[in-house]
Amino acid sequence: MPNTNIIVSAEVQRALAAGKPVVALESTIISHGLPRPRNGEAAKEFEEILRSRDVVPATVAVLDGVPHVGLDDEGVRRIAEEEMFKASVRDLSILAALGRSGATTVASTAYLAAKAGVRVFATGGLGGVHRHASESFDESADLSILASAPVAVVSAGVKSILDIAATLERLETLSVPVVGYRTSTFPSFWLTSSGYDIDWRVESADEIAAIMRANAEIGTGSGILVANPLPEAEQWDPVTHDAILTEALAEADKRGLRGKAVTPFLLSYIVEASGGVSLEINLNIARNNVRLAAEIATAWSAESDA
Repeated sequence: MPNTNIIVSAEVQRALAAGKPVVALESTIISHGLPRPRNGEAAKEFEEILRSRDVVPATVAVLDGVPHVGLDDEGVRRIAEEEMFKASVRDLSILAALGRSGATTVASTAYLAAKAGVRVFATGGLGGVHRHASESFDESADLSILASAPVAVVSAGVKSILDIAATLERLETLSVPVVGYRTSTFPSFWLTSSGYDIDWRVESADEIAAIMRANAEIGTGSGILVANPLPEAEQWDPVTHDAILTEALAEADKRGLRGKAVTPFLLSYIVEASGGVSLEINLNIARNNVRLAAEIATAWSAESDA
């Protein structure tokens, strides 16, 4: 049988043992979210943003059946260049048994990061409840895993192709704390605001670290969602966004797409219809979240040492 233990890189192990800041990064955004060779460049850029702030990156992936938290240059190359299965938590044991490789989603990245002791994770957008979920029961595993993985996930909300109101209701049901970083409204990925209010607003990484500490002491076992909107000047033009989104949803409905087929189609349609504008905004979103995650991890390291 293959070795199914989680491999935590030596660099990440040293940082965790010394109480230094570490930030987990998902690999699906690299393998499935960006075109080659742009994806490999982005993977290195995200890690370099963290290193420039004295934070250790812990990119997560499953390589040849073994989960890795922290990749070397070869591992980063593999997730950027090889065909990878898109792996959620339910797929981890199958990949392990078959010795297959997979890029980790938000759910599996949060799960493995928590297992390794990494408490801060930067992504682009969180998965959520899909439109027409009352018929399809299509809901991302990101939500249920966040309810049980004690990780602070920095995200620009959820993509506007999802049912944002239902996603927020589901997070409340799952008792996942949601805080807005310098905002009182929930962002919708490409747009700074979805129009839906957030109960709790924080102004600093130190406040988020204090909430993480209190959450750990109370012992809920849940993660925390940090909603981090793009600055308004960097968001997609709302009128263009709304028009293209309406077109994409209508085309998906016309084709009778349901379940897993919907999201990849919508995202692909939006990239093409926007002339690549949405893709560039995706990268700005990821950079913005990685930078905030670095601040939170640094504050968490100081909070833990106190």
